[in-house]
Amino acid sequence: MQARFIVLASLILGWAGHGAAQDRLVAQGYDHFYNLEYDQAIADFKTNIAQRPDDPSAWNHLAHAILYRAMYRSGALESQLVTGSNPFLRRDKVKTTSDEDQEFYNVINKSIGLCRAKLGANPDAADTFRAMGVAYGLRANYNFLVRKSWTDALHDASRANDVVRKAIRLEPSDVDARLIPGVYDYVAGSLPWGYRFLSFLAGFHGNRERGMHTLETVAREGTTDNVDAQILLIAIYRREKRPAEALPLLNDLIPRYPRNHLLRFEVVQMYSDLGDRDNAMREIDHIWMLHREGAPGYADLMSEKIDYLEGNFLFWYNDLDRAEAHLKKVTAKAGSLDLNTAIMAWMRLGQTYDLEGQRKVAVAAYREAVAMAPNSEVGKESQRYIGRPYKRAQPAVAAESAQARN
Repeated sequence: MQARFIVLASLILGWAGHGAAQDRLVAQGYDHFYNLEYDQAIADFKTNIAQRPDDPSAWNHLAHAILYRAMYRSGALESQLVTGSNPFLRRDKVKTTSDEDQEFYNVINKSIGLCRAKLGANPDAADTFRAMGVAYGLRANYNFLVRKSWTDALHDASRANDVVRKAIRLEPSDVDARLIPGVYDYVAGSLPWGYRFLSFLAGFHGNRERGMHTLETVAREGTTDNVDAQILLIAIYRREKRPAEALPLLNDLIPRYPRNHLLRFEVVQMYSDLGDRDNAMREIDHIWMLHREGAPGYADLMSEKIDYLEGNFLFWYNDLDRAEAHLKKVTAKAGSLDLNTAIMAWMRLGQTYDLEGQRKVAVAAYREAVAMAPNSEVGKESQRYIGRPYKRAQPAVAAESAQARN
């Protein structure tokens, strides 16, 4: 139950929506944001705050970027965030500095304080209710991903849902405002029954299908939160075993945010889930080409990140010699990579060695994974393989699809 709860809680308003009029500076900041250029986005959002210090949405933009910079640095932004085999769930919490923690909470508390003051003056201000909901949603995400406080995160998500629903009642034509209730509906409708008895969920059971339909509406008809809805749907479709429906969304986002290499990484994952080896390999080859040519967003990408993408893909397609070659390149630079990539590479290399009958080096690889994060799920899984060799439970490609979807 705990694992399933974590999987679903990781969806809580992860893309909480920026929900404000798209002026030039905010639009520029979010162009940087969706292209993974978080330092530039933060600079733009701080300039926006200087111009609009009393606008709670301006503070929300900054909090959004602070959180996602930390997530990106930790290797936590792939759709695998919400799959059962999810590497992110198998690692420690998102690492932040004490300065980042203080700044995030100062910023989010400023937003909530401004919202309360504005609602005191005008209790029917729909835009203020919506801004407050976004602030609670971002804090929910931080509480889950950074503090690993599941109950606090879900409590804040419930608050976010409540206040945004007030905004919708005041302005029912606001399609973008439906993002947060859509996510909450999906999450609450998917939670194990034990968690539905929490006091702040009493009387609200959610509905997975309704939540997905709401997000699809925002993705199709929204004007400020449509990108957030698309990104959420990509993750949800993968979790729901519907990768074919994620591909059109990815193909729409890639030309809009061409410097975001993770979007192409996701294309590989979706084709892999579909069992379409040829198209997956074509996309991997394209990523390598962009890297070699120094394309913006790819020039500074560590080649070992692409090696892991390809090595992991080949592992599931039982191309073990080539998988081993790529994974060895990754583990050789493990100290320079995010923990998510590094620990998974060591465990995957050990599994590759086991399938090749190289037990001694397999155990050595598992020991490296354990040493990196012994209390993580990957560390514990690797410890088990030290005692008994890894074996596939089913044919390689079928196993890959199950691994992606369980």
